[in-house]
Amino acid sequence: QVHLVESGGGLVQPGGSLRLSCAASGFAVSRNSLAYYAMGWFRQAPGKEREGVSCISGSGRSANYADFVNGRFVISRDNAKNTLYLQIDNLKPEDTAVYYCAAREGFFCGSDWSRGPRYEYWGQGTQVTVSS
Repeated sequence: QVHLVESGGGLVQPGGSLRLSCAASGFAVSRNSLAYYAMGWFRQAPGKEREGVSCISGSGRSANYADFVNGRFVISRDNAKNTLYLQIDNLKPEDTAVYYCAAREGFFCGSDWSRGPRYEYWGQGTQVTVSS
């Protein structure tokens, strides 16, 4: 059972930056490395449905982003540290949401990367609030 814990959220002014982290643990013996999992970030704003933000392949060589990212978000991973990251720059009030990391078994994100049910494991979320 993969266990995911997000951190790095907080209150930030518009135009500011944040770096979210997601620490992973509890891998099965047959998949004892984060590299066996494609990883994604999702977010859910109050009153809205959860939406996919980004996904990165197991190797970290390829990534997908939602259209609204518009170059402001960068997903990365350090498999040696079993950690996933999301750098968010030029934050806007509409970025306010709970951000979740998720893991899916398999090396690649796939064309359905933004669909939540495709991920087997989820963190508890970290709150990001953008306000002046």
